[in-house]
Amino acid sequence: MENHSTIQVKHFGKGGKLWKKGIIEYTPKAKAKVIDVWRNITVAELAQVLDRDVKYVCDLFLNQVSGGRTVISDQALLHEAVKRSGHRMRVVANPNDVVEEEVDRDIYPRPPPTKSQLKPRPPVVTVMGHVDHGKTTLLDALRNTKVVASEFGGITQHIGAFSVELKSGAKITFLDTPGHAAFTAMRERGANITDIVVLVVAADDGVMEQTVESIRMARQARVPILVAINKIDAPRANVEETKQMLVNNGIQVESLGGDVQAVPISALKRRNLDQLTEALVLQAELLEVGADPIGPVEAVVVESRLHPQRGRLCTIVVQRGTLKKGDVIVADTSLCRVRSIKDHDGKQLTEVKPGYPAEVEGWKDLPSAGEVVLQVDSEKTARNVIKARESKKQLAKQEEDAIAISSKEEQHDREYKEKLMHKRRMGRFRLRSQGPRGKEIIDDDDGTPRINLIIKADVDGTLEALLNTLDSYEEPDCVMDLVHYGVGAVTESDIEMAKSFNGIIYAFNSDCPPKCKDLADQNSVPIKHHNVIYKLVDDVKEEINDRLPPISYEEVIGEATVLQQFDINEGRKKVPVAGSRCIKGVLKRSAKFKLVRNEETLFDGPLSSMRHLKNEVDSIKKDLDCGLQLQDKDLEFKPGDTIVCYENKSKRQETSWDPGF
Repeated sequence: MENHSTIQVKHFGKGGKLWKKGIIEYTPKAKAKVIDVWRNITVAELAQVLDRDVKYVCDLFLNQVSGGRTVISDQALLHEAVKRSGHRMRVVANPNDVVEEEVDRDIYPRPPPTKSQLKPRPPVVTVMGHVDHGKTTLLDALRNTKVVASEFGGITQHIGAFSVELKSGAKITFLDTPGHAAFTAMRERGANITDIVVLVVAADDGVMEQTVESIRMARQARVPILVAINKIDAPRANVEETKQMLVNNGIQVESLGGDVQAVPISALKRRNLDQLTEALVLQAELLEVGADPIGPVEAVVVESRLHPQRGRLCTIVVQRGTLKKGDVIVADTSLCRVRSIKDHDGKQLTEVKPGYPAEVEGWKDLPSAGEVVLQVDSEKTARNVIKARESKKQLAKQEEDAIAISSKEEQHDREYKEKLMHKRRMGRFRLRSQGPRGKEIIDDDDGTPRINLIIKADVDGTLEALLNTLDSYEEPDCVMDLVHYGVGAVTESDIEMAKSFNGIIYAFNSDCPPKCKDLADQNSVPIKHHNVIYKLVDDVKEEINDRLPPISYEEVIGEATVLQQFDINEGRKKVPVAGSRCIKGVLKRSAKFKLVRNEETLFDGPLSSMRHLKNEVDSIKKDLDCGLQLQDKDLEFKPGDTIVCYENKSKRQETSWDPGF
């Protein structure tokens, strides 16, 4: 039969005899249709899925529900109702739930402005070069100040940003970057926000290490270079040789057929400064520097510091828009409602246009130098931006951690497989441990000397330079741990931390309140103040040297040559004696001696006897003959053997750490 199955059945009676034969027919079980439901589905939604009315659905629930808006939260009750309808159900996600796409709440700089939006602005000029080549002296001459006299050790410790109005009326914003090797990152930051680089080269020194580095950074930033050959009044000044050195390093000066202007000047005596400023103004006109003064502010943090009275301060250079009091700005994860704006002379400003520097007050947190500053419409938006950036940083850190974990897992799997293959080759289920049993508790202190440091600096840029310098330490003889670092004055928590770690606090150009100083004295915590970076590094070196164990060495004080061996009687035994002559220095009875034959040391130890003309003596001077008896009385001497007299001494060990200056 169609759509039917048949089974032939045999019926047996008493005695097992077949008494009837028949055919039983049955209809196969029908497969119920599957419908999609979801959690907290309503009666109306279920009716729509079943393609029936609401009353029918209410009947399925045996009138336990009423109304189309009733939410069915009991899954067992829903299953029974669907079963009554002759269907099967499958729980899926609610199709009515709209998945919101993740919105990037971060803010970014605007697209570059059109040419019609650009308005003239002062060019940003960065003064770069080697240490002590006269960069700050040049800026002093341009703005008629005495900054270099206030710089500790004559070395610029920060990036100074200020605006100068020349005699011609033109305005230029100058960035004075330090020339010291420790401030590489600060110089790079100066090159990246500038329009023109003034490369200061001393005529008596020529091109030096940081000069070459400044050239490289300016080229990476694609910034035009103008050379100021300074100290032309020095006794050893050689302008032509300096120009040739510049050419050898890729700076083609105009006088030698190139396109880079090189102006010989004397910043100290203010010679040829007009030529330099004219060249700067001409270069700025050729570049046609401009910016859009309308719209949200875009700027760069040049320097940041913590003031004991005014709080967190940042020096910024505005690149776009106009900064005003009350604006809300964000730099990385730091928020600021602008409370006060001042210029480099401390004068209050109402607004800052593009190309000008300013010191901004009102930061909630201290941003790092070099961060991009962007304006937002409100503090709520700023907090959302900061939250988004922190989430991005967290995700980036998680990705880095995942890579590290994956690498560790691969290494573990590789080592496990190698051990497994080794066991199989050995035909053993379990291998014996190799070597002695290891310690269950591992002590991290392996006896290596250790120095723990806490660094506090006045501004963020200087702190960064200090950290980069200390990061170059990689000597294994003494471990250097940077326990904590920060910007601002020394605090009580710093002292407590130094006490816990037995550390040293270095305060770089930052204060220590009297209360903290008394606390440090009570807990014997050393606080060392410095304002020149190389002096701080020298101090750290001395601390490391004090912790290193002394070096033992042998100091040769005399030398003798064996002329002949004599045998003397000591009881019944003959003992050899070296008849020798002192040919160098002095032989001392209390010192140690080596017997050397054909560059091979046969004996190393003390003497048993030292005689001169049969008399026991304590020392033998040069060109005197003597008899030397070693403690090893079985050792025989040969003419020509050398006997070296030496003393074991120790000297202070010094670290080989060289941070580059």
